[in-house]
Amino acid sequence: MSRKFESDRILIATHNAGKLEEMRQLFAPLGITVVGAAELNLDEPEETEDTFIGNARIKAHAAVAATGLPALADDSGIQVAALDCAPGVYTADWAETPDGRDFVVAMRKTHDLLEKANAPHPRAARFCATLVLAWPDGHDEVVEGFVDGTFVWPMRGQTGHGYDPIFQPLGESRTFAEMSHEEKNAMSHRADAFTKLLAQCFD
Repeated sequence: MSRKFESDRILIATHNAGKLEEMRQLFAPLGITVVGAAELNLDEPEETEDTFIGNARIKAHAAVAATGLPALADDSGIQVAALDCAPGVYTADWAETPDGRDFVVAMRKTHDLLEKANAPHPRAARFCATLVLAWPDGHDEVVEGFVDGTFVWPMRGQTGHGYDPIFQPLGESRTFAEMSHEEKNAMSHRADAFTKLLAQCFD
């Protein structure tokens, strides 16, 4: 039996400003106050699992333990079929540089590996998002969302974050980074997961 969320405040366990803003917009119609981990000066826990669910659970339960607030954590990434679904859970790791995360570096690395593998076009890709909603008593709810598309090159668009400039959803002529936030939020992997979470815990 799924648990219904009854608080008027939720902690989003992320230090990623793009993800936080996306969540604020998704939660806005519910009248629930959203607070981000960075606003509360929370440390980022080490993500030691090799699955999206495992890492999302680490982040959600660490945030609950630090604040006593119910917390929602996301772990997401892009899977490129011709690269055996890499980078997957290591999507953010591919962006790590000595000066912090740089997703242009990550997108170039992905493109270079596809070229090296002589991967045929279209190059199938999928964005995956796992949401874990955790309560102070240790209970949690898990949902997964997906959106399928293709890896395109060169990068296109200025909006969005992460790998958005190289991901073109199936049936669309634009990348996520060429869409408005509202357009992307209507079809994204996170929106798919969020819709499932609403049905499971908020309706």
